[in-house]
Amino acid sequence: MTQTHERGGVTLLDVAREAGVHVSTVSRALSPRQHSRVNAATRRHILAVADRLGYRPDMVARGLKSGRTATVGVIVADLGNSFVTPIIHGLTSAVAAAGMMPMIAETEDGRDRLAGILDHMLSRRVDAMVVAGARTGDRQLLETAGRLVPIVVAGRPLDDTTLPQVVVDDELGGGLVAEHLITMGHTRVAQLRGPTDVANFPRRAHGFSQVSRGAGVDEITLPVTASRPVMEEGMRLMNQLLDSPSPLPTAVFAHNDLMALGAMSRLRGAGMTIPQDMALVGYNDLPMVGHLNPPLTTVEYPSMDVGRLAGEMMIDLLAGGSPENRVLQPRLIARASTAQT
Repeated sequence: MTQTHERGGVTLLDVAREAGVHVSTVSRALSPRQHSRVNAATRRHILAVADRLGYRPDMVARGLKSGRTATVGVIVADLGNSFVTPIIHGLTSAVAAAGMMPMIAETEDGRDRLAGILDHMLSRRVDAMVVAGARTGDRQLLETAGRLVPIVVAGRPLDDTTLPQVVVDDELGGGLVAEHLITMGHTRVAQLRGPTDVANFPRRAHGFSQVSRGAGVDEITLPVTASRPVMEEGMRLMNQLLDSPSPLPTAVFAHNDLMALGAMSRLRGAGMTIPQDMALVGYNDLPMVGHLNPPLTTVEYPSMDVGRLAGEMMIDLLAGGSPENRVLQPRLIARASTAQT
């Protein structure tokens, strides 16, 4: 017999009686996976009746029956980073269309925290996970969890993994920055490099260096990289560059916008003007960077699309599909921080 009791006192049977249809028709009409089996007009009528009666499905009871909980784990590195927000927005819009709810957690870029979050989400019986905060050393940990539930890697690539991924071509992005600075006439450049165990940053560095070297541009290489891609590390690396005995570069590529903000603050503290004394480029195109003084040249990272496609890929996996990896294209946004003076 069909289970009809739901939270809030309103049951499937109540909806069926009010709508004048069989309870099995109501069950199909309200199911994200079966609604296509119901005539569109009938489904609209049932949805209107269910809404008027205040029907709410009991997800626990549904999960016991289907073996699923309609929840998806979403793991990011830093919820305070505005780069992450569009990824979450894109992902939640995709999974909501499938009747699923995200459970969001942050690792603070710590491997132990990631391990604990994975264990917790598996114990909560999430149907799948999207991981947007992976570091290079996390591959085995994620692949082990991926044998229990589908996992999609988003934003931060993992090399040599069987897990499906939605990423951006960061090597191309770094090359676009170098090409832009060369066009602006710069012949001596430097990078403020992000953490080497987050694959985006070595790829950006390689793309930038390859194009610079091909054009005969002199690149100053700092002996240090950022431990985390944050403002404080941008300040620290810029300080190292300014203290270097070598002649200063005329342009600097910071590996993300937060590091560029830190670099900008340090340059101002040293009495230097952007771009007259040193041009500066970031990466990600965070919402605020176009309103700085001067507005920051950066690379647009399609975060919303990364999240949306990761959500769609996860839904495809749950349906038994075998989605292919997606690699999106970045775009350089030229602004006054690299303008010719």
